[in-house]
Amino acid sequence: MTFEETLETIARKGSKRTAQDWMRQIEKDNGSVPFIFQRMSEHPEVLISHLLYKGAVTESSALDQKTVELISMAVGAALQCSHCVDYHMQAATTKGATREEILEVILIAGLLANSVVLAEAYRVMEHRLPECGGSCDTNGVEGLKR
Repeated sequence: MTFEETLETIARKGSKRTAQDWMRQIEKDNGSVPFIFQRMSEHPEVLISHLLYKGAVTESSALDQKTVELISMAVGAALQCSHCVDYHMQAATTKGATREEILEVILIAGLLANSVVLAEAYRVMEHRLPECGGSCDTNGVEGLKR
């Protein structure tokens, strides 16, 4: 269905019925409905606009759907959203992801999340404590040899 056809269907059915239909389809496709979608469905216009945006991003992607789900899982892991990880891991598996691919994605997400923690903390430290001496050295092991 094209974007325009989707909009016509929403206009014809109305937001409440469209939201209910989409929730049923999400449950059928994935075995469950994410908690945030359940809450959004209390305001059908919010759910519909979110899902339209999500669909526009993922369905027009140059990436295959398995890769999109693996990336979504990695972002969920980096953001420490266990429900996101669970949902997207299930979706990725449904789309053909292997245990090895999932493990690799988790390791990469952890690596990047760790890098963010270090980079941000070091930047704050350098800003707040520019002259703290050797105890704040950010040059790693090489800095200890001086």
